[in-house]
Amino acid sequence: MSTATSAGTTRPASAAGPATESKSQRAYRFIRERIDDGRYVPGFRLVLGSIAGELEVSVVPVREAIRRLEAEGLVTFERNVGAQVALIKETEYLHTMQTLALVEGAATALSSPTLTAEQIARARAINDRMRRTLDDFDPHRFTELNLAFHAVLFEACPNPHILDLVHRGWNRMKVLRDSSFSFVPGRAHDSVAEHERILELIEAGADALEIELAARSHRTATLDAVLAHQAELRHPTTP
Repeated sequence: MSTATSAGTTRPASAAGPATESKSQRAYRFIRERIDDGRYVPGFRLVLGSIAGELEVSVVPVREAIRRLEAEGLVTFERNVGAQVALIKETEYLHTMQTLALVEGAATALSSPTLTAEQIARARAINDRMRRTLDDFDPHRFTELNLAFHAVLFEACPNPHILDLVHRGWNRMKVLRDSSFSFVPGRAHDSVAEHERILELIEAGADALEIELAARSHRTATLDAVLAHQAELRHPTTP
């Protein structure tokens, strides 16, 4: 699908935006969407001229968008290399996951007393869909469903500051989350089972601390699995 421009040409619908959107904002959104959905993976080279050509703009607004993404830590720029989607360092992954485990655990616990039977049923339906994807595993689709599941549980958090930190954590994780499940697909099976355990605790009216610790442990278990996988790559065990 394409969108007509004032010059009578067309451009991709994904590049179309609000009439008041500047060229720089449009370039930013265009690149950011592709980083978020995995089309531009970590290490992907961002060729300014190519992107400008796709958007039918000069390289100037694209360069401005790249600088904004660089300030957000999503893009790096090196002399003689150019711009590329930021590679995720192990320590950065560690710190992001540790922080998300804390704030998402707290948000889930604070939300739990207000969750309705309908919301719990919605979360369980999403988890059932996640379970059905395991036989023909698609990390990207699993990630989308995973966020949808957790959003049902944390979006009702009454503390806006904690909720903002959760959103920030998930936005950062979007850059690398697919690769996490690609590295350790077996973790996806455990994740679905842990989701059900969290729902059972909420339904049973468990203590807030117990729910928080379950949600936190769920997040750190993925961290542990990925770090163990990376350690194995560095120091493979002999048969």
